Amino acid sequence: QVQLVESGGGSVQAGGSLRLSCTASGHSWNIFWMGWFRQAPGKEREIVAATMVGDLSATKYGDSVKGRFTISRDNAKNTVYLDMTALRPEDTALYSCAADRTYVDWVRTRNWGPGTQVTVSS
Repeated sequence: QVQLVESGGGSVQAGGSLRLSCTASGHSWNIFWMGWFRQAPGKEREIVAATMVGDLSATKYGDSVKGRFTISRDNAKNTVYLDMTALRPEDTALYSCAADRTYVDWVRTRNWGPGTQVTVSS
């Protein structure tokens, strides 16, 4: 089953930038979805961004991050990146990478990485 490893989290001041990375391994999918959820204490899990990986191309973003975050992929490396700019304190959360075969599967997936913490100070 797919294994996911995230990196790039940390602490940053409001208005700053951060880049998260996630690498998938142990799967046999040719085309699949990878992306990021986040969850802050006392809040429900929220979709951040997702992208197709493979020969086809598509992206989706949560409303709260549109225009500020950009998701990209490296198909050969089975890696996705989340470039976060104009960070706000409300972006503080545990960011978890997830992967699954289709977008519908991805929304409900249990294929999670351990997560990486992002903390934005005011």
